[in-house]
Amino acid sequence: MKLSLLLGLLAVAVIAPADDLPFTQVPAEFAGQFSPGKSPLVFNDGTPVKTPTDWPKRRAEILADWHTLMGAWPAVIEKPKIEVLATTQREGNITQRKVRIEIAPGQTGEGYLLLPATAGKRPAAFVPYYDPETSAGLSEKPLRDFAWQLARRGFVTLSIGSPGGDARKPVLSAAAHCQPLSYLGYISANMWQALASLPEVDAARIGIVGHSYGGKWSLFGSCLWDKYACAVWSDPGIVFDESRVSINYQEPWYLGLDPTLTRKPGLISAESPRTGAYKTLIETGHDLQELHALMAPRPFLVSGGAEDPPKRWAALNHAIAVNHLLGTTSRVAMTNREKHDPNEESNEQIYRFFEYWLKP
Repeated sequence: MKLSLLLGLLAVAVIAPADDLPFTQVPAEFAGQFSPGKSPLVFNDGTPVKTPTDWPKRRAEILADWHTLMGAWPAVIEKPKIEVLATTQREGNITQRKVRIEIAPGQTGEGYLLLPATAGKRPAAFVPYYDPETSAGLSEKPLRDFAWQLARRGFVTLSIGSPGGDARKPVLSAAAHCQPLSYLGYISANMWQALASLPEVDAARIGIVGHSYGGKWSLFGSCLWDKYACAVWSDPGIVFDESRVSINYQEPWYLGLDPTLTRKPGLISAESPRTGAYKTLIETGHDLQELHALMAPRPFLVSGGAEDPPKRWAALNHAIAVNHLLGTTSRVAMTNREKHDPNEESNEQIYRFFEYWLKP
């Protein structure tokens, strides 16, 4: 294990003071830099947000703007139905329940609940991905088994996959009239409700984590649903960046759904233009730092890889500024690795982040 990681983990293990939390220090070269786009600390009429009492109004304004552009959610389900299809015991005395769960009105999905044998109310995590088996440690895909590894550390976890089974052809409930990525945020709200309804779960200690596609899902899920206590976004692309083929928010399965035109997948070009809500968001100066700000003062970690290198601190500085306004520090963290794929070090950082913020 690298010495730098070891020291960081030791700091978390002893529950260091907030100002000493690892991975929350902005590198000097990015201090004071702010990415372009609308500032979370300026109202739509140009008035600055000056005090903590101004923030709830500005926060509501940001949320309303994005829901207006992306489309309205159906009502969040108070207690989603959970049908247990099979129960097995796994190593470490962890109970695995294969479940069919109500993800939206008239729509279900299959997934896995992992329940460690710890006594009392436990922290929990929702882990979305292309398929639930990968997150639950039941596939051959390495280092993407976030739900299984967190369960081994005492967390109740819920894993599900893409609605309808194909991330590029998401199936939306007939009650939904929103962009697919916003719909994934809506499903996240329902999955928080499902976890919170379990007798084994402490509703005040539920987090969300996902990688890549799951990272986009967890970003929108945590920012649009304020009951998640904390979040980790693993290399989703935390800003709109049209130079990166994998930061593809323009695609119709994310924010580019358009009833009048289906674009050819890939980078923006004359032959494959912006469409849907994404087109409007770009043309009106919006970017994802507005959503990051909705997390404040809840903590979040960007587990950055090829798509989210250190220069993304310029976007995160907006959320840091909101936290400073609210009198909180060390709530915005980022780690970095060279490649998009998670590695053992980046995953250990994720699990320690959850242990710090969600374990008593």
